[in-house]
Amino acid sequence: MDEHGADAGDSPESDDAATDPLADEDVYRVLGPDGSPLPDATVPDLSDEEFRAIYRDLVITRRFDERAVSLQRQGRIGTYAPCAGQEGSAVGSTHALADEDLISYQYREHGAVVVRDLLADYLPYWLGHESGTEAIAEGNVFPLNIGIAAHLPHAVGAAWAFDYRDEDRIVAAHFGDGATSEGDFHEALNFAGVFDTPTVFCCHNNGWAISIPERRQTASDTFARKATAYGFEGVRVDGMDPLASYAVTREAAERARGGADAAADDTGSPRPTLVEFVEYRFGAHTTADDPTAYRDADAVEPWRALDPLDRMETFLRETGRIGDEGVEAIREDADEVVADAIDAAESVTADPSDMFDYAYDDLPPEIRRQRDELLGMVDEHGDDAFVRDE
Repeated sequence: MDEHGADAGDSPESDDAATDPLADEDVYRVLGPDGSPLPDATVPDLSDEEFRAIYRDLVITRRFDERAVSLQRQGRIGTYAPCAGQEGSAVGSTHALADEDLISYQYREHGAVVVRDLLADYLPYWLGHESGTEAIAEGNVFPLNIGIAAHLPHAVGAAWAFDYRDEDRIVAAHFGDGATSEGDFHEALNFAGVFDTPTVFCCHNNGWAISIPERRQTASDTFARKATAYGFEGVRVDGMDPLASYAVTREAAERARGGADAAADDTGSPRPTLVEFVEYRFGAHTTADDPTAYRDADAVEPWRALDPLDRMETFLRETGRIGDEGVEAIREDADEVVADAIDAAESVTADPSDMFDYAYDDLPPEIRRQRDELLGMVDEHGDDAFVRDE
């Protein structure tokens, strides 16, 4: 147990790994598997409204995820990365940040976009419109990255720039455990450790790097331990516990801002942290993936007992912060928010010239020829000739 409160070993269920997959893991927790605060845990000092806001964002994220998978199956959006099971880490960690802090997004942390109230602007990305990534950038979320770990050096560079310019901003960089096998991961963490960049590295260990299990991804005991090689702290947290995810990220953010415990010499220098969110994705890696090809469906069921939405709802109910009417109101609100986002995204009209605007400062002759040919055909035959009826 650390200054936060309790670890997994303090849970009454810790001797029953069959019902609690994290019972034998050294992870920081606030909520037990059933959603009740652990006996020695420190519940974050938040208002009732803030607790309910975390729950609301969890519910919206889950509803968005369900609808997005359905939309992809209908051919209305492209390949999508589901996040069911991992909402607690994305939502909890984002609530722990300031609005001005930058989030460097991988591709599964949709909860971060929900917390920043960017869902309607973001969804067009999954319909093929780059305006969706432009919109989230306006909300201090770097456009999502498909290249594994390729965004991490950029995230560290942004954090270094904030520090250089004396801006009170930090960067939370999200990535999966598979990213730790890439050179960009090691370069980014090494640079952050040497130059004290205000960075929180958020490693989402969901058990699988697509089809590669954790045990074949690293020989390290944990992913958090990798931080030791770069001279800063690594911490493991139950990523399916929204309040634990909030608390650990909050502390890491304070350290990144140069808090009192930021450096061993107490100079107040910004210090990075590597947070390993231990969690599980209930569904496929993406909608192009078949998880039954590499994992037993029965292995998923114990993790469903740690569902972050159920645990947060139980916490709110047991502490008198919400009742049946409040839960139903949030669910109805989530349905409306997601439906409005879908309507807004599907109303976006594509402009074929956009695809040529940002790849080059000066278009090469061949690309210019292709653009002129396409736009000439659109002028000659009209937009309708190039629009596919669904």
